Amino acid sequence: MKGKIALLDYFDGKEAAALLIDGELHDFFAEPGANAPGSIFKVKVKHQIKGSGGIFVESPDGDFFLHKTQGINSGDVILVQVSSYGDREKLPRVTTKLLFKSRYVIVTPFNEGLNIAKNIQDNERRIQLKQLVLEGLDHIPYGMIMRSSCASANKSEIISDCKNTITTAQNVLSAEDKQMGLIHRAPSPHQLAWREWIDMPALDKTSGTFAEHGVLELIDELKHSKVIQNNGNYYIEPTKAFVAIDVNTAGDISFAAGLKANLAMAKDLPRQLRLRGLGGQIVVDPAPMLRQDRKIVENALKSALRKDTIETNFVGWTAMGLIELQRARVRPNWLTR
Repeated sequence: MKGKIALLDYFDGKEAAALLIDGELHDFFAEPGANAPGSIFKVKVKHQIKGSGGIFVESPDGDFFLHKTQGINSGDVILVQVSSYGDREKLPRVTTKLLFKSRYVIVTPFNEGLNIAKNIQDNERRIQLKQLVLEGLDHIPYGMIMRSSCASANKSEIISDCKNTITTAQNVLSAEDKQMGLIHRAPSPHQLAWREWIDMPALDKTSGTFAEHGVLELIDELKHSKVIQNNGNYYIEPTKAFVAIDVNTAGDISFAAGLKANLAMAKDLPRQLRLRGLGGQIVVDPAPMLRQDRKIVENALKSALRKDTIETNFVGWTAMGLIELQRARVRPNWLTR
């Protein structure tokens, strides 16, 4: 099937959303769980861990790790927001800098000012958006970032979203009387699809739509470590320490076989990591290529990562010619749950 289509259905009995582009699975949201990034908790500070630069905080829903602790003391009761997933041996990380993200706006209670997304480069539109918000809202109590989705949205949609998001922030920040634990749940997969997949010409939310469009078969492919491409193949192997990527030419013995395989990997890797919910430290072992070709592969990988929705830093090359990446843990590794 050509074109884009968003599918809202259920997977393994839980809510899920899939985005197909020309028949290829481009994005997938699975049920995130209570401790997903974006969830906000009322917690009690336990104690500082010497040498770690952070503290443990506790709630009825479990413990978390808070990294920046300036002005926070043991016994304090505070609001925190989950910023990254943990695993079986690492606690989820939280922050005190709460953000309220919606389709058109991000409300930032601890950062003042009205800002426009850098991706909106039309100066006239940037001016229009600022005027729209200032005139459409009686009072702006917090800082706000107008997202790139505002570039083509109409006035009523933007103002309505701003008002709803500000109300959500006010309700959460006035939670002094609420019990310890979960205050605000992270968005569900269907809510995330509405929030993040803006340019959607087609939407199918009928029951069984995953099976009808072949999504279940595409998900099965993600359960295998091997990724087959026209130019070579590569393997994705999560370990306790990092995610290992091994690139091969798959029998191609032409002069530029290694470069072609590495470029194909670079273009596809962000999608594979996004779909599999992998983050943290990532080490790529490229296929053999000339040393002067490293910059070509590096530029291709950086370009692909910039287009991704998940922050990933290109750390550099090791002495052995490996590529090191650092990726935010903001998606659940749902394939191994």
